[in-house]
Amino acid sequence: MRIVRFALEGRTGYGILDGEKINVLWATPYDGGWENTTGEILTLGEVQLLAPCEPSKIVALGLNYFDHAAEFGRAVPDEPLIFLKPSTSVIGPEDDIVYPKMTRRVDYEAELAVVIGRACRHVREEAFRDYVLGYTAINDVTARDLQKKDGQFTRSKSFDTFAPLGPWIETEIPDPDNLLVEAYLNGERRQHSSTANMVFPVATLVAFISRIMTLLPGDLIATGTPSGIAPMREGDVVEVRVEGIGTLRNRVVAERVTE
Repeated sequence: MRIVRFALEGRTGYGILDGEKINVLWATPYDGGWENTTGEILTLGEVQLLAPCEPSKIVALGLNYFDHAAEFGRAVPDEPLIFLKPSTSVIGPEDDIVYPKMTRRVDYEAELAVVIGRACRHVREEAFRDYVLGYTAINDVTARDLQKKDGQFTRSKSFDTFAPLGPWIETEIPDPDNLLVEAYLNGERRQHSSTANMVFPVATLVAFISRIMTLLPGDLIATGTPSGIAPMREGDVVEVRVEGIGTLRNRVVAERVTE
């Protein structure tokens, strides 16, 4: 099942995507809300797809792929290396990624994202599926020069538009730890790996993070990126493709600041 969030004529809502048709939901899809539709049916062609969830926080992973750690010449961490991206960094499919004037290098990072479906704390690994609504794609956009300058992740990961999500939430992923993850820049494949190469699998991530903080419905866990990261430039089009989910596409534009 695919869950979308959409805008149409000044209103926003959630729906179940069936081919080109959207069965509109009464409310949000969390806590079983996806079971109740209004009877209204829309089409993909008449709506704007938004980021498929509105997270209170994005908990992201650093160095969670063996190939990405090797790319940086780093040892893999003993425990999940987590950081936060703010909700204000979220944009949807086809929205523009804004290249900040403050940075000289902005990279793409293709990732699988886990969408939390129920509030949870101290989740056992074997029970993680009880708290996951589904999965989507995320581009963990990063100002790489600022990351190196600061020695930590907050500024480099937190600019507005630095968390494109979408195009929808896929609820029926049998094995999230065996999915193809790719990034394409202007149609050329730049990242190509599998979540089987993650250091810590999804169950471990949900359990570990929920021992630290309460995860709320709609929150995201960005599971890390494989090797192949590289800069984007103004005018570039970047696509994140995750097997079983689809393609998240965004264009990079220059920041325009009104003095």
